[in-house]
Amino acid sequence: MKSALITGANRSIGLETAKILSEKGVFVYLGSRDLEKGNSIVNELLDKGFSNIKAIEIDVTNVYSIVAAKNIVENEQGKLDILINNAGISGPFPQKATDTSIKNIQDVFDTNFFGVISVTQAFLDLLKKSENPRISNITSGLGSLTLHSDPSWKYYEVKSAAYGTSKAALNAYTIVLAYELRDLPFKVNAIDPGYTATDFNHHNGPGTIESAATFIVKHTLTENDAPTGQFFSNDIEDGTEVSPW
Repeated sequence: MKSALITGANRSIGLETAKILSEKGVFVYLGSRDLEKGNSIVNELLDKGFSNIKAIEIDVTNVYSIVAAKNIVENEQGKLDILINNAGISGPFPQKATDTSIKNIQDVFDTNFFGVISVTQAFLDLLKKSENPRISNITSGLGSLTLHSDPSWKYYEVKSAAYGTSKAALNAYTIVLAYELRDLPFKVNAIDPGYTATDFNHHNGPGTIESAATFIVKHTLTENDAPTGQFFSNDIEDGTEVSPW
């Protein structure tokens, strides 16, 4: 049985992704900063007939929490097949480049960028033990430099000095990571689930969590000949699902 770790999976898109993977026979570690909340969610899922799901405490900004989670997975599974770096924060808005505080920008980067690196590096040895390891970094179209430079883009006016820049940095890290792992059976991709109505954005997005999670799973449970080092987006309207960086 394949195993997966999803960070920030106790609600919204992360939770829906966990449910879909569980239904597909993957053993899912539902990552949550608060283990009590994670266990409560898992108990609800088990009551609804889900299986193969276990809550695991992981704070992506805390190295001790990450190592503890890694040790649990290693002791129970011996390897990890799928890592979905989903945990993220938006930070307070507005986020103008001219006056957003360094503290606010650092807080967002600690979770959205440095947190991903910390988790990825910690679990890399377990992923290398998988026959078909997958790393999916959940990003946003707001991290696309190409789209942000195009006045005709529908979200051109949505600029953010902390959130958008953290996702642009995450995209760049994804490219480097995919390149370094290119000779191994890894598939490492940045996945934008699209502008989705969640607690994260006060339910303003037009997309559903079901569509977002389905899109993530589609580009995570991929075949051996699937691409790596790509940026897939659920908001691309030309049917290719490939976003410009």
